[in-house]
Amino acid sequence: MGVGIGLPGPVDRGMILGCVNLGWGIFSIVEEFSKAFHNVPVYAGNDANIAALGEYVAGAGKGMKNMMMVTLGTGVGGGIIIDGRILEGANGGAGEIGHIPVNPQEQDICGCGKKGCLEQYASATGIVRVAEKLRKENGNTALPAGCTAKQVFDYAKEGDELAMQAVEELGRYLGLALASCACVLNPEGIVIGGGVSRAGKILLDVTEKNFQTYVFKPCRNVKFCLAELGNDAGIYGAAAMVN
Repeated sequence: MGVGIGLPGPVDRGMILGCVNLGWGIFSIVEEFSKAFHNVPVYAGNDANIAALGEYVAGAGKGMKNMMMVTLGTGVGGGIIIDGRILEGANGGAGEIGHIPVNPQEQDICGCGKKGCLEQYASATGIVRVAEKLRKENGNTALPAGCTAKQVFDYAKEGDELAMQAVEELGRYLGLALASCACVLNPEGIVIGGGVSRAGKILLDVTEKNFQTYVFKPCRNVKFCLAELGNDAGIYGAAAMVN
């Protein structure tokens, strides 16, 4: 029937608008892939959007009408599903939750060139960055130097004060960003995926607590859940695009 593909960058009506991680510029991904697959129809979209669609049709979002997904990995991505369809925006940039500005006082520069983006706090690299900054201010912690995101969460679960402070900072900014999104989208559910989501309940708890603090009251009845499909979410989503 066709081939579905998710790509790490904005996609607008089959045009890839640059994939920095792949070294790709601007070209028609659907035309190039269709030629490679003997003119079979090709459907393309942003990888986070397609992962969200996968969770919607076969994972944690199954049964919901409207949902958003946030992926916490090396960076922070997001996808929005409205009435079973991906919300892409004017040129494929919708759902880029990682670059919502959450801290105007931040001095470090995000990979996108701005300062104070959610990605600087809620990604795997972000929470490590926060933990290292806290260590310089107050080194009273068992958390080892050069730690990983997993270690930050593991030590927080064990009661390490500095690690818990880093997790709380992640939750504050992620909860704030998701509350802002909810005021616009009013989603039924928010699915959290990506490598950082393996932290489990501690991540859900700290995020939802802050979400409830910041969200507009009529939009607060949101189901928070962890993604279920792992790396297969994009496969399910790509197949759903073809169907």
